[in-house]
Amino acid sequence: MASHRKSRTPGTRVAGIRTPALATAALTSVALLSQTANAVPTDDDKPSLEEVEKKVGDLYRQAESATEKYNSAKEKTTKQRKRVDTLLDDVAKRTQKLNDAREELGSYAAAQYRTGAGVPDTATFLLADTPQDIFDQRQVMDRMTGRQKQAVDDYVTQQSETMKMRQEATESLETLTESQDDLKTAKATVQKKLTDARELLSKLTAEEKARLAAIEREKQEEAARQAAELAKQEAERQQAQAEAAAAQQDSGASGTSGSSGSATAPSSDSSYGTKAEKALAFARAQIGKPYVWGATGPGSYDCSGLTQAAWKAAGVTLPRTTYDQVNAGTTVPVSQARPGDLVFFYDDVTHVGLYIGNGMMIHAPKPGTYVREESIFYDGESSIHSVVRPA
Repeated sequence: MASHRKSRTPGTRVAGIRTPALATAALTSVALLSQTANAVPTDDDKPSLEEVEKKVGDLYRQAESATEKYNSAKEKTTKQRKRVDTLLDDVAKRTQKLNDAREELGSYAAAQYRTGAGVPDTATFLLADTPQDIFDQRQVMDRMTGRQKQAVDDYVTQQSETMKMRQEATESLETLTESQDDLKTAKATVQKKLTDARELLSKLTAEEKARLAAIEREKQEEAARQAAELAKQEAERQQAQAEAAAAQQDSGASGTSGSSGSATAPSSDSSYGTKAEKALAFARAQIGKPYVWGATGPGSYDCSGLTQAAWKAAGVTLPRTTYDQVNAGTTVPVSQARPGDLVFFYDDVTHVGLYIGNGMMIHAPKPGTYVREESIFYDGESSIHSVVRPA
């Protein structure tokens, strides 16, 4: 006869022993506790110095990107505030004209009320002593009617223009508010990125900071090597140009007297060189001044503030931000960069320096540093976005 007893749920076997369900739960708890213990952070979980260096570099670049957005919002806010002030002044003037037109219109209405209807009736003319009196009264009323009509037209015109100006002022105020909000957001972003970078660096030990400095020195040495290579290429290019110019001059001298063998540089090149010298002289005078985000001198600068001020000293007006400066001239290859050219960095065009030749530039690097000369390869060749000749 078949058994109808309900089968028992098998337990878990440990070393060939069947354990009850309670023992199974206990073992599960032990396993979970063991996993939790293993999840406690250890020194092995700390990021490497290379990772820290990259993270700090990224934070500084993000801060610089936010700085350029701050500069853009600040410039927009300044222009919008001037626009609003101008519109409010215009509204005040229009309002005064409207009030004047209203008063003039009111004076005619009061006069009409005192004298009766705008057009003399028969009784009025009967009171006149002479035909001349009648003629004079009619002339006065005709002129008054004309002035009344003009007063109405002026009032309507001033009212329309005043309403239009008030609407424009309201819209400009709304735009100004948006610009101010963007300014606050950009400023908060810069401060947050800088704070994060400082906190990350503060957690390093003295030994780790020393090793981080060594990594930075290695990067600088590589940048110097690349700059030297570019300087060599520049020298070879200039030598080739000089030889070509000499050959052209010799060819011209041996030709007919009517031919011209002049190998002088174009006047535009000479003009650019003169301006570039002034821009570079200004930039060199700023070396040692601190980087301060949003600063345009004279005591401190950010990257685009420095290049803008340098070229201003040469009589050339550049836009405020890197986003606009990159479009303020002619783009040339890195291999053809000339002193005075602007060198832009990163895909989002958030850094700029002033090229001085031989693979070097003057720039305001980042928060916590000072204006200095440095290789254009300071962050690797791939970081260079473009080179622009601004004049």
